[in-house]
Amino acid sequence: MTSTLPTDLPVDQDGDPAARVALVLHGGGGPQTVAPIVGHLAATMHAVAPTHPGWDGTARPEAIASVADLAHAYLDHLVDRDEHDVVLIGSSIGGWVALEMAVQAAADDRYRGRIGAVVVIDGVGVVVDGEPIADFFALDARGLAEVAWHDPERGYRDPAGSTDEQRAVQQANRRTMAAVAGTSMSDPTLLGRLGAVDVPTLVVWGASDRVVTPAYGRAVAAAVPDAQFVEVPAAGHLPHLEAPDATWAVIDPFLRRS
Repeated sequence: MTSTLPTDLPVDQDGDPAARVALVLHGGGGPQTVAPIVGHLAATMHAVAPTHPGWDGTARPEAIASVADLAHAYLDHLVDRDEHDVVLIGSSIGGWVALEMAVQAAADDRYRGRIGAVVVIDGVGVVVDGEPIADFFALDARGLAEVAWHDPERGYRDPAGSTDEQRAVQQANRRTMAAVAGTSMSDPTLLGRLGAVDVPTLVVWGASDRVVTPAYGRAVAAAVPDAQFVEVPAAGHLPHLEAPDATWAVIDPFLRRS
């Protein structure tokens, strides 16, 4: 079995290569948004954070045209490397990828034992009645900061301060996100399939997230058998950036137990 992931994808990794693997999956903001997770986990695990195909100037094979395709490619990659008991930690779209991987792994004996636990951080991907996902593609930089951060001034980045190259990368990332995740950033079938997940699952949510609300997160956790749901106060869509200590205080005990 050979993964459809390009072999030259950039990978941020840290920690003891002999330790348990944590596959850290970034969201639409790109790999830099999960760098603190990699750094934190390196003390006890081998944290590996690939750049998703099509982000930050990387190539996206035609075979990866959806989140389900991307999840399948990452599962094949775990098989190619003969990895077992991997912890999946996904932020935003990365949380969607992690859940899709767990669903697919539960249904296919080829992937049995490859995933040991899942941590979803403010993940998108499901459809919850009455809790719409913010329309990311309609938001400017100020609007995105308002919905994604507890403290919008901390999260706002003035586009005027970006170089032409940086703006080109951001625009290309948005096109990739639309192609893979769709402009709705959801799969209407996913919520109903989460009952198949058969590994310990932690759902972490910023209490101030307005991209996807805590009520949305509770619906995700309720659909996964025995999943734990925890809110992080004074944090938005990226609690590991805005309130890291409080986020680690939630994630670390779960990883020790699982």
